[in-house]
Amino acid sequence: MSKPLEGITVVALEQAVAAPYCTSRLADAGARVIKIERAEGDFARGYDRQVSGHSAYFVWLNRGKESVVLDIKQADDAALLERILSKADVFVQNLAPGAAARAGFGSEDLRVRYPKLITVDITGYGEEGEYADMKAYDFLVQGESGLISVTGSPEVMGRVGASVCDIAAGLYSKIAVLEALIKRGRTGEGSGIKTSMFGGMVEWLSPWLLHYAYGELSEQRIGLHHPAIAPYGAYECAKGELILIAVQNQREWRRLCAEVLGKPDLADDERVADNPARLANRGFLDAEITAVLSKMSRDDVRGQMTKAKIAFGAVNTIADVSQHPALRKIPVDTPAGRIEVMAPPAHVAGEVIDVLSVPTIGEHSIKIRDEFS
Repeated sequence: MSKPLEGITVVALEQAVAAPYCTSRLADAGARVIKIERAEGDFARGYDRQVSGHSAYFVWLNRGKESVVLDIKQADDAALLERILSKADVFVQNLAPGAAARAGFGSEDLRVRYPKLITVDITGYGEEGEYADMKAYDFLVQGESGLISVTGSPEVMGRVGASVCDIAAGLYSKIAVLEALIKRGRTGEGSGIKTSMFGGMVEWLSPWLLHYAYGELSEQRIGLHHPAIAPYGAYECAKGELILIAVQNQREWRRLCAEVLGKPDLADDERVADNPARLANRGFLDAEITAVLSKMSRDDVRGQMTKAKIAFGAVNTIADVSQHPALRKIPVDTPAGRIEVMAPPAHVAGEVIDVLSVPTIGEHSIKIRDEFS
């Protein structure tokens, strides 16, 4: 079965997470991705050795790519990259600010030479202003974007465990590439895409920023609770087990009170009668809920929630998730053999997922040098 991006060639001058995330998902869709690496390789190869001696991060982000080792500061290798780009559809880079341009591969110049080329520059904070030259890693952007300020408990701020700033930038870049390919099909012209990690994260934080700009920014760091909806958070059952409850509307609130808590009159108590009141009186609300649930096993609470059609969830560990019934996996070949990785969250019904391979450093160097000689 053909893939939607078959015949599309992507050149990736990339490292770490953001750009590799974008290009790996283009490879999943059938694009040919030629990954340019230094002799020592993408430094994400050295993050860990957890997957049979290979980096879990690198395995996650580089399936389906071809690896060629180039030193683009050397004339011969720069000329080879130029020949590859002359036949490419997409160029993605996330080197240090200005590095690609200094090497002669700035996006604007490339699109002059190759008007059909789609270029993607992924940066930390954009290419203008005083932050343009700042190095940016996920943790740093979490801090600069305000994400850390709304994450954690009232007493302690926390980093979001996943590399969400990197991932957001990679996702937005992939979306923009697909849009640019559609546009090119209509106009015959390429596009210059600029994606910033900071921009992706503040877009995700739009509700908080809009609250601040036009309303009132309420307390944000409230641990395992929602800053704008209640009850929407973690509650303790018997034996200290936690369950997450999410009530989105007044119908669910009434069902929770009557069918789970056994307190139908609570639904109309003025202290908790609607969402603004429940937020204002969260302490009273939580005490009323905990007084009931703390006497029930989590399994019993789950049963009651299911009958009442109230949304709930567990606070799982990674070990729990590894056995989760909703977890989907796909096979991937690595230098150490075939493994299973988490499947892409979106898939086309009836489509068979190809087994892609994670390349060793420079695995395709000879082949690509011969092809573009």
